[in-house]
Amino acid sequence: MKGKTAFLFPGQGSQYVGMGKEFLQRVSGARELFDTARRVTDVPVMELCLEGPMSELTKTSNLQVCLAAVDILCCMAARQKGLDAQAVAGHSLGEYPALWAAGVLSTETCFSLVRERGRLMAEAADTNPGGMAAIIGLGRQELEGLVEQASAPGKVLALANHNSRQQIVVTGHLEQVQELCKLVKEKGKRAILLKVSGAYHSPLMEGAAEKFASFLAESEFRPPAIPVYSNVSARPETDPVRLRELMARQMVSPVRWFETVNNMYSDGIRTFIELGPKKVLANLGRNCVDAEDVVFASVETPKDLEEIKPEA
Repeated sequence: MKGKTAFLFPGQGSQYVGMGKEFLQRVSGARELFDTARRVTDVPVMELCLEGPMSELTKTSNLQVCLAAVDILCCMAARQKGLDAQAVAGHSLGEYPALWAAGVLSTETCFSLVRERGRLMAEAADTNPGGMAAIIGLGRQELEGLVEQASAPGKVLALANHNSRQQIVVTGHLEQVQELCKLVKEKGKRAILLKVSGAYHSPLMEGAAEKFASFLAESEFRPPAIPVYSNVSARPETDPVRLRELMARQMVSPVRWFETVNNMYSDGIRTFIELGPKKVLANLGRNCVDAEDVVFASVETPKDLEEIKPEA
């Protein structure tokens, strides 16, 4: 492995029925982890991850717990293999497993938080329906101009996730998101409506964020053993009070992933290991940092682990 290493944790969109199956059978403590998730949240995590159905797995209130469990499971597998990291980051929901990996959150607290987060976000989506779309191939400045064109008085339309050089996700009222998609396609670029019911990372989540802040205030945040790069600041954070404040804002703030990955690279990170289902973040990362001395790897199965060699 090259340089310093960072662990990355994916969020919603990376799920599938069967995720985590191979590690559940091989990782010491895996069953106990999933039992803890079920005890804390009352979500049948193991059954949903292994058997689905997809319609139940993808319910926000279930999905956030299940994904957090699989992300943590992959991290446990990596550590048992001898891999370690000098920093962590997570994409949206993935920031909670990242906080766990850095020692900020206990396992129980992590599951308690993602369960409440998922419940509140689902509630907000029912109260204030919206949509999201991935825009491919437009620069941020040009896209911001189109957002202005597609906006309407009293309606929400904003950038949600700056994921890479080529991908930015927009969020807001569905009519405005659809209008923006139309403008993007007129420019010959791609716009893909996402299969979500809510306008996540937008002001439409404000009510949920306020309630979640009260829940966060009663949850223990410990000093991190390694820096946590925040979605909100895109910078390494080491103060637990500051981390709690940032997590309270995360639900309504853009995910600054492109900046985060580049800041990690500037700080000496050269090996990025994604821990969780699929390979979303590794693929995005390759479109964030254009350098020959950087490695992006993904770990979702034991075979993936065999291909990563820890430093001697």
